[in-house]
Order: sequence, then structure tokens, then C-alpha cells
Amino acid sequence: MKQRVRAVLITPHETMLVIKRIRPGIAPYRVIVGGGVEETDASLEDALLREVREEIAADAQIVRLLHTAENPKGETEFFYLARVGTWNFDDRTGPEFARDDRGEYLLEEVPLTTDALAALNLLPEEISAVLSRALEAGDLLPG
Repeated sequence: MKQRVRAVLITPHETMLVIKRIRPGIAPYRVIVGGGVEETDASLEDALLREVREEIAADAQIVRLLHTAENPKGETEFFYLARVGTWNFDDRTGPEFARDDRGEYLLEEVPLTTDALAALNLLPEEISAVLSRALEAGDLLPG
């Protein structure tokens, strides 16, 4: 079964980067950066760093594995906590951005608070709950 990697990207301002998805007929929602692990990826971490480069033209520093889950398609998703210093959404290169039928992708920088997370419509819902619990426990912001 396919594996997927996702990056909870923490900025120098202690905010988080998310991608707002706008698709016809669906309420806007947010996702965190990530995608499928490819056969050419040497490891899950290499796949994650490739996805970050493709989707926001950034170099991330992985802090740790935050959560693992199975999505509705039966794929294992690995959610990593990572730091990112600079990014350039205009220089993204992911193949999904070249397709007109995929809707809009907008990069947003959001506060890392439980109230801000609750207002996001962040998918999957499970990661929103994991992030909220980690924030409440003081276990999310890397040093």
C-alpha cells in the first residue's frame, strides 16, 4: 500500500504553514504540505523534504515524527514536525500545481493556537486534534 508523508511546518515566527484548497462545489479547507512517497525516495524523510521543496520551494529541518495514521484509502500517513526558515510559494514545482482541474492552492501562515486550529477546517480532522493536544501539552513548538 502507498505511503504518504506530511510536514507540520513551523516558521521562525512560531506560526504554521498550511495550504488552503479551493475547489468548485466544496467548502474551502486546509491541508499541510506533503504527498506520496515515490520509489526513488531513499527514505520517508527524503520524501518529506522533496515534497516541501516541490510544494513551497523551501528546505525544511525535520524535528521528529509527530503522528502516524491510516487514511480512508488504507494508506499510511506519516506526519512530521519540521522547521522552515524561508519559502517561496511562487517557485513551487509539484505536478499537482500544473493541473487546471485541481482548483486553487493558496499558502497561508496561521497562528499556532488551539483557537486558530479550530477555525481552519484542517484536514484530515485527526491531525487537527493531534496538533491541538500537542499545543495544550506544550509539546508542539520545537526549540
